[in-house]
Amino acid sequence: MTESVDFACLAARAASAKQGEEVVVLDVRDLITITDYFVIASGASDRQVKTIADEVVKALRGEGNKPVRIEGEAASRWILLDYVDFVVHVFHQDGRDHYRLERLWIDAPRVEWESDARASSG
Repeated sequence: MTESVDFACLAARAASAKQGEEVVVLDVRDLITITDYFVIASGASDRQVKTIADEVVKALRGEGNKPVRIEGEAASRWILLDYVDFVVHVFHQDGRDHYRLERLWIDAPRVEWESDARASSG
């Protein structure tokens, strides 16, 4: 597994495995230059947001991929995991409703990640 889309889909599955809600992968390659994909998930509590983010980091570390930057861990309301080619946003539901990234990036195609055969089932 080496493609950034494969890692983004793995991150989405890891978030879902910890009851991440409304998990989506957006292909932003044609819209911005700083990254290729956004993975967006939300949790019902600060603790769940932290748990989801930790699971994503763990799953990707198992594939030899570490974030270059992590923001928001202290408050656990919006944790951003920057992997350069893709960025994982884990929101508390209130924050997700406020920032509405899916609406901001409405022109970004959604990537099917639940049945994605390209990535390992790790």
